Amino acid sequence: MGRISKGEQCQVLKCTNPAIRSLSIEKVKLTGLPIDANEKRAYLCKEHYKQYKKKTKGEKRIEKWRFNVS
Repeated sequence: MGRISKGEQCQVLKCTNPAIRSLSIEKVKLTGLPIDANEKRAYLCKEHYKQYKKKTKGEKRIEKWRFNVS
């Protein structure tokens, strides 16, 4: 059983929703979300995970292009 299935809450400031995803804290801090954690992992609820995906969409696209160049 992981921490999410045990009822871990979202670690964004002033958010009390249950977490659905666990991500690297460095990646989450680069997006500018105000995280309140001193661990290796950041736990995000559905709403904040959606914000994370929107903010990293461009970076993922660039990485994908980098590896698809012949």
